[in-house]
Amino acid sequence: MNRPMFADRLEPLLQSLLAFYPNAGSPFREELKKNVRTWLSAALARMELVTREEFDVQAALLSRTRQRLEALERQIAALEAAGGKCDPGTNP
Repeated sequence: MNRPMFADRLEPLLQSLLAFYPNAGSPFREELKKNVRTWLSAALARMELVTREEFDVQAALLSRTRQRLEALERQIAALEAAGGKCDPGTNP
């Protein structure tokens, strides 16, 4: 997850958490924000997440591979239907 998006989503969560401590002073609130950000960043780093861009690239690659596989399966089916023998040890 990119940092600006993470920060944008984290801020409302922090505000909700700080609502439980309405009388807490500013130093406490800032320290709590800092600790929560540090903890969440470390937790997300351990999860080995990928960015949206990396996910999209891999999804596109998988889609192209699936299309190519389906085309090859159709070619094999057509060859088999035509009576051709498919020998895995030889090139067509």
